Amino acid sequence: MIDANPSLRRARDAAQARGLDVSFQERPAAHSLPEAAALLGIPPRSIVKTLVVKRSDDTFLFALVPGDRAISWPKLRASVGVNRLQLAPPDQARAATGYERGTIVPVGSETDLPVFADRTIAGERIAMGAGAHGYSMFVDADALIEAYGATVADITKPLDGA
Repeated sequence: MIDANPSLRRARDAAQARGLDVSFQERPAAHSLPEAAALLGIPPRSIVKTLVVKRSDDTFLFALVPGDRAISWPKLRASVGVNRLQLAPPDQARAATGYERGTIVPVGSETDLPVFADRTIAGERIAMGAGAHGYSMFVDADALIEAYGATVADITKPLDGA
């Protein structure tokens, strides 16, 4: 399965190159993060969304956000040390990473972008995009943080209504 898909192969090979122990799990399409968590048999907080964030100078970074939280733009701006950030449009995110939205992961990204990880993922085994639709990648968050030299900070807030 992995060898037949170039995006999965790229993620696997990049993980190996950085010494990351990852596993891939095929899963049916989900219409929401809670549904995806249920299909994987994990709590929503264990699914980590990889957001591609654009700076005002047209450079990008990754923000890793647990599934039970939302990005806090003021907190992320403070951590990055800038006054303006925004989500990258899908075409720019794909150009920067080589992955489609919904599959994006720092592992195997075509561009080595700075990584900002929410502090709440530390110490967890997490599920992330795997580079291809219909798959999730599982990895130890601490190992991912170390392998990518990620900045760990408080960059999220509870979901509205949570």
